[in-house]
Amino acid sequence: MIFYERFCLWLGHIKLSRVIVMVSVILFVVPLFTHYYLSKYETATVNLGSNSLRNTLEALGDVSAINLVDLKLRIEEMLRIKASVSTELRELEEKRGRLQREAAAASAKADNVKAEYARATAELQRLRVSADQARIAQLEAIRRDTPELFPPAQILPSSPPSVLPPINPASEIHCRMHSCFDHSRCSLTSGFPIYFYDPDIYAPVAGAEVDGFLKTTLRQTLSYNAHLTQNPNEACLYLVLVGESFPLEKSALPTVQPLKLMLNETAIKSLPYWGGDGRNHVLLNLARRELSVGSGDAFSGASIGRAMIAQSTFTLQQFRLGFDLVTPPALGPPGGDVWADCAPMAPARRKYLLSFQGSQSLTTSTSKDNDTFLIDSLKNMSSVTPATDLFFLQFDCDPPVEKRSLISIGDWALCGTDRSRRSLLKESTFVLIFAPCDNSYATTALLQARLYEALRSGAIPVILGGDRSRLPYDEVLDWRRAVLSLPKARITELHFLLRAISDSDLLAFRRQGRVLWERYLSSVQVSMDSLLATIRTRLNIPAQPASPTQGAPAFNESFSPPKIEPPAVDTEPEETLGPLEAPYPSPSYRRNYSLALLHGYEMWNEWGEPFALYPQLPWDPPVTSEARFMGSAAGYRPIGAGAGGSGKEFSEALGGDRPREQFTIVILTYERETVLAAALARLRGLPYLNKVVVVWNGVTPPTPTQAWPDCGAPVAMVRASRNSLNNRFLPYHLIDTEAVLCVDDDAHLRHDEIVFAFRVWREHRDRIVGFPGRYHAWDLNFNNGFLYNSNYSCELSMVLTGAAFVHRYYLWAYWRALPAAVRDYVDEYMNCEDIAMNFLVAHITRKPPVKVTSRWTFRCPGCPVTLSADETHFHERHKCIQFFSQVMGYTPLLSTQFRADSVLFKTRIPHDKQKCFKFI
Repeated sequence: MIFYERFCLWLGHIKLSRVIVMVSVILFVVPLFTHYYLSKYETATVNLGSNSLRNTLEALGDVSAINLVDLKLRIEEMLRIKASVSTELRELEEKRGRLQREAAAASAKADNVKAEYARATAELQRLRVSADQARIAQLEAIRRDTPELFPPAQILPSSPPSVLPPINPASEIHCRMHSCFDHSRCSLTSGFPIYFYDPDIYAPVAGAEVDGFLKTTLRQTLSYNAHLTQNPNEACLYLVLVGESFPLEKSALPTVQPLKLMLNETAIKSLPYWGGDGRNHVLLNLARRELSVGSGDAFSGASIGRAMIAQSTFTLQQFRLGFDLVTPPALGPPGGDVWADCAPMAPARRKYLLSFQGSQSLTTSTSKDNDTFLIDSLKNMSSVTPATDLFFLQFDCDPPVEKRSLISIGDWALCGTDRSRRSLLKESTFVLIFAPCDNSYATTALLQARLYEALRSGAIPVILGGDRSRLPYDEVLDWRRAVLSLPKARITELHFLLRAISDSDLLAFRRQGRVLWERYLSSVQVSMDSLLATIRTRLNIPAQPASPTQGAPAFNESFSPPKIEPPAVDTEPEETLGPLEAPYPSPSYRRNYSLALLHGYEMWNEWGEPFALYPQLPWDPPVTSEARFMGSAAGYRPIGAGAGGSGKEFSEALGGDRPREQFTIVILTYERETVLAAALARLRGLPYLNKVVVVWNGVTPPTPTQAWPDCGAPVAMVRASRNSLNNRFLPYHLIDTEAVLCVDDDAHLRHDEIVFAFRVWREHRDRIVGFPGRYHAWDLNFNNGFLYNSNYSCELSMVLTGAAFVHRYYLWAYWRALPAAVRDYVDEYMNCEDIAMNFLVAHITRKPPVKVTSRWTFRCPGCPVTLSADETHFHERHKCIQFFSQVMGYTPLLSTQFRADSVLFKTRIPHDKQKCFKFI
């Protein structure tokens, strides 16, 4: 306190000048000292030498105790450590890079090992499945206790028929197959060889005049038959043309009697292989003369021994049931397509409800019916029927016809020309056919001619007196679905019966009548084939197997195209589609010679049509029932059972007993190797796949250096002889399964979709089952036709065969049952083969196709422009539907709104419970 007071007194006595000087000195000296010491400190920092460091420390006043030598050594050691650490860091960095490279190589190797392990595991699983299948097949064989059967050796006779004493003429009427036919010449494996007596060689011996049309026609048509043989010593059956090549003696009787045709027995019995009694001979009378001569019964009063008669005119006493055959008259062309002669099936009801044209000379014989009552009843009926039910009845021809030849049997002559009669029949819903007044006649050539013309024009025949009439091949054909047969006593009920038939039944009658006419009556060829097939059916001899198409390989047999490993496909591990199994062919068919063929699961006849709908004659060359495509009798594999291992479990879950089964994929491609390679790569790991058949439709062969991916199944590439879309449906010999998946090379299908479609097809084996749906719609512009439509709709009537399952039988039917005009139209426009297949299947089954999943079309990004991209594509498909309808007489396509979708696509279900679900 005292110091503070003194200091204040001292400040008060200091002059201002002294204060200014003191402050100036302080402000000048202090910066100088500060600058000096700071410069010294920076020099010591920069220079790390021991002398500079010591001077700096001395300037700071606290370095006197530090050993400068030790400090220098420490700093040098730190510098060496720093250099060593830097070197080690560089080495570690190099080592780290090397280890990273080694780790990457090890990882790649591990991935390869994993992939190899996966392939080895799949192969092991495949082998295990194959072993399991072999064990199951062994157990099944033991359980069935069925020995492995092989067809017996072919047994053929080596000598002509031995000469036996002639049969008593009185016993000829009692001839049947068991008593008058030599079965020893027709063994089960003989193949049913037939021999035809050439009219140019044998007829002139008897001085007969040969009919040129029939001589040329029979030669040509029989040459197409697989059973014809040129060696008479091995023949089972001998065909003789009678009535058109051998002399028929005309007995000139009074004018009131008809001209009588008499068989020259001497010419017949002098045939070299007659054998004394004519056994195994068929005498053909094709009735070309009968329509103008009248009676047409060339065998009346003649002795023919044990020979069979095949003609259009028979008496009830003369016809030997189960031995003789009723054949249609030879009114049609030699062969070929006959669709142009047919009338359209629609509309169901035509201008006239009933029509008849004919002329008859009545007699007063007690053995003959008097049709006067029938004529009066028909006239009264036509006068009281409403205006909507028009009758066209003409009982006298204008101009009149010669009736002299018809007096003896009271038959009705044809009026007018074929053209005039056809124009009337095309306008008639029903046509009346009278049985002959003579009650002793079962059938006549004129009755058969009227039946022929009626079915050709789509008029439903109504046969009065049909209770005693016999129709062609009626022992194997059910005419009740095409012809109405009434006793003459029910003539008064005729109008009611005709009006009681609905439109749908009318179309069914008309359609069945056209089928029968086209396939059994329309031409000489189909009539002869039907005749021979009827006799072969009596003998229970299987037909010759249909020969499959031998596809020319695209490469030489010794050449093997290079293979590449397909890229890995990501699959969901929990999605089990089925076991992968090695392909193997179908098992041998063991029921070729059994009557149980009629009780198969499909109930199809040789045309693929259900017996309930088409009870028709088995027609050569296909064999019977399930083995109709290939028969074991000739060493071929049948189509009765496919191959595979996973189908058995699926079948058992459905309660069925179908064998294991696989499918074959047929890919049609045209010089698109890159697209084809991608399509094959997508098939890798596909279950149930038996084989892939690639149809190379290009002009130039495939490149030999092209590498093809391994799809996990055999791949056969065949080269087509020409560029045709019909080649998609050729029945290649490489196809060993019933199921055939037709696929375009640019169609993208997932494995689960294919497997699901295959399972659906197994429940609908007679239909087309596929993905892209289409439908036909009526033309609203009043062009009187259907149009092709590809818009999205709930309704469909077609499934395109660019991605669809079909039965292998339909590949054969496409080339045999479908008119050639349809295939020619496909070749002309390079379009519509899929529509043609849909027409064929719908016509055979009368069922719509089955569409699976929601796919409506397919996209192929990056693919070249296809046929469907052309703006004229849809216009051509419109024309296709209209032309195919014209050829077939109607549009067989049927519409449906049913679509098969699997619940497994929507909901995850445990594998042990998936078999409980099918699809919705």
